[in-house]
Amino acid sequence: MDFTGKVALITGAGGGIGTAIAERFASEGAQVVVTDGNAELAEATTAGISAAGDRAATIVADISDPSECARLIAETVERYGRIDVLCNNAG
Repeated sequence: MDFTGKVALITGAGGGIGTAIAERFASEGAQVVVTDGNAELAEATTAGISAAGDRAATIVADISDPSECARLIAETVERYGRIDVLCNNAG
């Protein structure tokens, strides 16, 4: 699929399936917002995507907290103007 020009927010992207999802969206052209409650893991995912030449950014958030979810959405929209894809991978 072609996600060129799309903004994809991936929760739980700090490892495992979430990292794989983020990497795949990036390889398909999306600007990926890597979200995880663990900053170190999220930054590692973002660094891996960026090293492959794709675009990614990290926003650390605990999505079990509604105020953190609101902040995550607000920061993403402020930075990119929209969210085209939301993948709720976090448990």
